[in-house]
Amino acid sequence: MSQIADASLNARARAFVRRHRLAPYLMLAPALAGIALVLLWPLAQVALYSFQNYSLPQITGAAPTQWIGFANFTQTLADPEFWLSLRITVLFAAAVVPLTLVVGTLVGLLLNRLGKKMAVFVSTAALLAWATPPVSATVLFYWLFNPDGGLVDWTLSKMPHWLVGSTDWAGFNWTTSDALHVYTVLTVLVVWQSFPFIAVTVLAGLKTVPDELYEAARVDGATPWRVFWKITYPLLKPIFLVLLLLSVIWDFNVFTQSYILTGFPGNRDEFNLSLYIYDKAFSSFPPSYGLGGALALIFTLILLVITVGYVRASVRQGALS
Repeated sequence: MSQIADASLNARARAFVRRHRLAPYLMLAPALAGIALVLLWPLAQVALYSFQNYSLPQITGAAPTQWIGFANFTQTLADPEFWLSLRITVLFAAAVVPLTLVVGTLVGLLLNRLGKKMAVFVSTAALLAWATPPVSATVLFYWLFNPDGGLVDWTLSKMPHWLVGSTDWAGFNWTTSDALHVYTVLTVLVVWQSFPFIAVTVLAGLKTVPDELYEAARVDGATPWRVFWKITYPLLKPIFLVLLLLSVIWDFNVFTQSYILTGFPGNRDEFNLSLYIYDKAFSSFPPSYGLGGALALIFTLILLVITVGYVRASVRQGALS
């Protein structure tokens, strides 16, 4: 009887799944559970810590948990260093994101015009930059811009003053002079590491565009610039929008490169948001994990507002559906 009951129950369960088309969701359930365990639960913990005075004494049990409400948030919003780091982060992203997209798109267009063997060679060489670990890439650029015999300073010192300005470039220290110079180096570094992904993605999108459209445009006498804006860009607009959003998120989160180049803690006027969060959460003694959690939530909300606003604007314009 139990076997008959089990078979009947299984049959009803299968019928319920088919009727409500739940099979895809059941197949995704293990992955969703893993994501919830790895991402959502730590996020919930960070949210709880942001309302507490949570530090080493609370971790070790030497002191009880202290709920302080929104004190961590008000302390952050009242800190001038937070607004300075936010301004630096926004300005950096505003410069790096367009540069990365432009350079990556130009390289993608170039790859699309090259022969198969040359395109594979160039794309592989470019992807080596993208695959280089951030620490290794930063050390390489630090050597290039080193005031003690760095290649960049040596080259600039040999060029005429009317071209490079009157600055004494021999022994010029890019990483300690001011925020502008260190973020100039950081911009070149991040663009160098990021453009291969953009280029390969654009190249993949170009392969989906029918050649007949380009042939018809050339017959009509369209210039390459007009061909790009009238054919390539409209067809690849969803790809460009996704790349733009990913670039904004990535460039807001630049930490490793800025940590090494600025010689953390170095000059506090050179902190971006990532360095500011790390400094407040871990560099002080005792470390303030509650304040770090509040900063992490503020950072997440900033990116969430940018993402939601951008996606809504894109959907409204019909670029995403």
